[in-house]
Amino acid sequence: MVENAENEIMLPDEIIINKIYVIRGKKVMIDRDLAELYGVETKQLKRAVRRNIKRFPEDFMFELIQSEFDNLRSQIGTSSWGGIRYMPMAYTEQGVAMLSSVLNSDRAIIVNIQIIRVFTKMREILETHKDILQKLDQLQKKEIEQDDKIMLIFEYLKQLEQVKHEELEQSKRKKIGYKHNEEK
Repeated sequence: MVENAENEIMLPDEIIINKIYVIRGKKVMIDRDLAELYGVETKQLKRAVRRNIKRFPEDFMFELIQSEFDNLRSQIGTSSWGGIRYMPMAYTEQGVAMLSSVLNSDRAIIVNIQIIRVFTKMREILETHKDILQKLDQLQKKEIEQDDKIMLIFEYLKQLEQVKHEELEQSKRKKIGYKHNEEK
C-alpha cells in the first residue's frame, strides 16, 4: 500500500486482482480479504453487513459452502484461516459497491473505489478480447475435427499398406503346379 500526498491509500491493482476469485461462476471477493483491505476486523465487516442485510441480496453476497471453502483454501495454498466459526461470505462486484454504503471510514471509501475500478478494468479487458477468445475456441473445434479426419486418413493408409503387403507376399510365393511349355 502506498499513501499519496493527500494521505489517500493507493493499492496496486495486482493486490486487488489477487484477492478476486471465481466461485459459482461469479467473480467475488471474500470478507476476510475485504476486511484486510479496509483495515478493519472481519467480524466488524460482518457485523456492519448483518445490520444492513437487506442491502445484500444473494446476487450481491452469499455464504460459501464447505466444499467451496475447501477449494478456496487449496487455491490460496495456505491454512492460515485458523479456527473459523462461520463460513466466509463472498461479495460480487455489486456487493463490494454496496459495502461503501455500510462502511463509513475514509479508507473504506477510497479502497472501495479502487476495487470497483479493478472490476471495471477486468470487464473491459474481457470484452476487448472476447472476439479473440471466440476465434480460439472455433479453431480448437476445427482442429479436433481435422484431427479426426487426419486419423481416418492414416487408418485408410494402414489398410492400403496391409493390402499391398499381402499382395507382395502372394507374388513372392513359389507357384505350385504344372507349367505349360510357354511358361518354361
